[in-house]
Amino acid sequence: MARMLSLVWVTMLATTCATPPPPASPFPSGELVDLTHPFDERTVYWPTSDAFRLDTVAEGLTPAGYYYAANNLFTAEHGGTHIDAPIHFAEGRPSVDQIPLTRFFGHAVLVDVSSRAESDADYQVTVEDLVNWESEHGQIPPGTIMLIRTGFARYWPDAARYLGTDERGEEAVAQLHFPGLHPDAARWLVDNRPVRAVGIDTASIDFGQSTAFESHQVLFASEIPAFENLMALDRLPPTGAFVVALPMKIAGGSGGPLRAVAVLPPDD
Repeated sequence: MARMLSLVWVTMLATTCATPPPPASPFPSGELVDLTHPFDERTVYWPTSDAFRLDTVAEGLTPAGYYYAANNLFTAEHGGTHIDAPIHFAEGRPSVDQIPLTRFFGHAVLVDVSSRAESDADYQVTVEDLVNWESEHGQIPPGTIMLIRTGFARYWPDAARYLGTDERGEEAVAQLHFPGLHPDAARWLVDNRPVRAVGIDTASIDFGQSTAFESHQVLFASEIPAFENLMALDRLPPTGAFVVALPMKIAGGSGGPLRAVAVLPPDD
């Protein structure tokens, strides 16, 4: 009897002292895909924007004998992989620091129009494209991050191919040629599919030849931010990926650098 009580006591003690399991992750597990172009001297910017610059402040051994490195960085809000905050084209709407955090992560759907954009640099994603996507993959759920793959990320950082021109200045804007989201499709999303954010692998949600930036206006009036200059969208499936896209928190900013990552769904 004493031996039995001893075994019971040891079992209870082991159970009590056992390390509890770690808490479940709020994010799905899976392979990570970096959707962000690096910021360096080759980063593509709008023809009227200042380019990225990294100035060395210190690099090397200090008099005390330890290594130390520090830099100053300079960048326009809208260049490289970045976010467009609603205030960019909608007065009174949220700036970067005011966007709810829930807009920055969520399940993603990928609309691939790369075959059309390959033969038409001015292609605009239509309502028909979105309806056809739904006929194959199901209705776009509310709160989804919708990503548009045009295939133009393969041209980065060749501005002449990626933007349609490598010239700089106001005169170069008229020479821009790259795909975007048609304003009618933007309105359809706002009215019928309230997405969390829209991302694209080009320099703008509106196509290069746009002069009124209507898709920006439509989305931002409804406080739907845009993620621009994404990369590696060819790695993502039409459904099932999870996206985390965190911008630099710039007070009052109309945009800013973005680090976007996708979590791929597990293999079946």
